[in-house]
Amino acid sequence: MNADVNIIQIKHEVWREVARLAFEGVLEEKYEYLPEQLCPGPLPEHRCCVYREREITRQRVRTAMGKAPEENDNGNIVQVIDPACADCPISSYLVTDNCQNCVGKSCVEACRFDAVIPGKNFTEIDRYKCKECGMCARACPYNAIVHIRRPCKSACPVDALTYDEYGLAKIDTDKCIQCGQCVHNCPFAAITGKSSIVQVIEAIKSKRSVYVLLAPAMEGQYGKEITIASWRKAAKQLGFDNLFEVGLGADLTTASEAEEWREALKTGELKTTSCCPAFVNYIRKFYPELAGAISTTVSPMCQLSRMIKAREPYAVTVFVGPCMAKKAEVQYENIPGNADYALTFNEFEAMMLAKDVHFEAREDEYQQSSIYGKRYASAGGVADACEEYLREQGFDGELRIARVSGHRELKKTLELAKLGKLDAQFIEGMFCDGGCFNGPCGYDSGPKAKRAREALLSASDERTISSNIENIDRSAFDSHR
Repeated sequence: MNADVNIIQIKHEVWREVARLAFEGVLEEKYEYLPEQLCPGPLPEHRCCVYREREITRQRVRTAMGKAPEENDNGNIVQVIDPACADCPISSYLVTDNCQNCVGKSCVEACRFDAVIPGKNFTEIDRYKCKECGMCARACPYNAIVHIRRPCKSACPVDALTYDEYGLAKIDTDKCIQCGQCVHNCPFAAITGKSSIVQVIEAIKSKRSVYVLLAPAMEGQYGKEITIASWRKAAKQLGFDNLFEVGLGADLTTASEAEEWREALKTGELKTTSCCPAFVNYIRKFYPELAGAISTTVSPMCQLSRMIKAREPYAVTVFVGPCMAKKAEVQYENIPGNADYALTFNEFEAMMLAKDVHFEAREDEYQQSSIYGKRYASAGGVADACEEYLREQGFDGELRIARVSGHRELKKTLELAKLGKLDAQFIEGMFCDGGCFNGPCGYDSGPKAKRAREALLSASDERTISSNIENIDRSAFDSHR
């Protein structure tokens, strides 16, 4: 399980209770009592006092209901809960016991903001004056001043986290790509994402058909005994009408994107994949000159949703996976026919807890996706699928593809592309190292999970991408943005 298991448990308690009240139809009447119910006191469990715990819980309840922690919503999926963030050390530069309180005071002289103050026994840093420039640390001859970088800021790949004068984390929405890395690297659970649990439950309780779109990254994360059939049964017990593999949407995306690649070969155009929303956001915000290279093919999530809605126009589609950025794609991309809501694995599990539903070991009843669609969750999977589909269609040319995952490699690759020095015509980009299987909102992506995944995938049949989608009326819905 993820290293932040204790934090997930804290969030689970709130999501579970919000979901329970929503299923019972009394959420609006009773949600205000949840902070006292979850933090009965009189002694606190995690914070300085029970009253602070209750305020943090109150704000968690708001995000579980799809709202910002406070009324001033900045429009971001990723949000900061200020009273939880205040527990984090404010100053990122700390004077250690190595300080000799020397006469030279080079650290004091180096500071241009009067933040370094000579003390009786050792130098001190005024956290309210410190601008975190690091000059004092570089000037100290004893290396007595160390830089403590907050985990959330270290995790953010695009430097979208800053701090106000009180040391509270602030998200720069102009930079944030909604990847969710900060959410699962904050040890105080101060950063969270707005949830759609309540809206999904209301949809289930309506007379409309509601379908789960299950990400290919699921297979293996819960062990080899928990299959897609296990998830399908759990989904139906929660009230969903059925569950579809997003791997089927991946096969549809492959067919469309491969044709784009074939056309790009004729013109010599650069093309990038479009299935990873964090990667797409990264290009748009940091490499706008390459935005025209993004494939116009919609993501597998959107493909599958459009296929379902072509058959049932009033159906509600709910993506479930390990990705925070999918929430942003659903809510802010405004792509017609896309999934209506996106939940993380943990949010779906919280709904299960609210209804006392549990996963059961089950044999898969049938397979909706080709093995290539299933492998979209791994780095290189999209490119491999496109190559395979073109071969199935009789193409025997050469494709020069850069298969890239993780921020550092993506940045290096896009810099070369920007300068016209990339020795590739196609870029498969995934923002998470190793692909979606390692997404920040996953359940388990460790060695044991990888072995379980390979065991499940090895049981897949050998159907081709072409044969898997040949009976789908692709003319009934658009595959492009």
